Amino acid sequence: MLGIINRTIAYKDKDVMLRLYKSIVRPHVEYCTAAWSPHYKKDKELIERIQHKFTKMITDLNHLPYLERLHQLNLWTLEDRRIRSDLIEVYKMTHGLTRVKFQNFFELDTCSKTRGHSLKLKKSRFNSNLRRHFFTERIINIWNNLDEQTISASSLNSFKNSLNKWKMTRQMGHVWTDV
Repeated sequence: MLGIINRTIAYKDKDVMLRLYKSIVRPHVEYCTAAWSPHYKKDKELIERIQHKFTKMITDLNHLPYLERLHQLNLWTLEDRRIRSDLIEVYKMTHGLTRVKFQNFFELDTCSKTRGHSLKLKKSRFNSNLRRHFFTERIINIWNNLDEQTISASSLNSFKNSLNKWKMTRQMGHVWTDV
C-alpha cells in the first residue's frame, strides 16, 4: 500500500499523506492486534519499519529522526498504538461494553494491600513463555499502573482521552514499556 501511495501521489503534502496513511495503510497493520501482537524485538521493528518508511515519504520531514517525525505528525509508534488498543479492550471488558466476558480472561486482585486503582488485575503464574506474551498477561502490568481517574472514566471516549493525557505526561517514546 505504501508503494502505491508513493508511486501515485505526486504532491506529498503532510495532511494528504496522513489521511492516506491512516485510511489505507494503518488498518492493515493494526487489524486484530490483541490476537497477533508480536513480542520479539525483530518482529516489532519490522512492523514499525512500515510507519518509518511512511514518515520518510513526507519530503518536509525526511531529514528528521524518526521519533521527531512522529512528533511533528502527531503519531504514536505502532507498538504504543497496539498497547493502547489492548488497554481499550480491557476497559471494554471491565465495563461490559463487549460480548467477551471479563471473568473468562481476568481476575480482580482482591488483596487490600495493593496500591493503585479499584480495578487492579491479578497476575497469574505460568510455566510457559507462550503464555507470557498472551493478551491477558502482557497487558496486566500496564493496566495496573494506570491511575484511578483513567480507569473510572465515564465513557469509552473519555477513557481514550485519559489514556492520551496519561501517555503525554510521561513523554513520547515507549512509555508503556517503562511500566
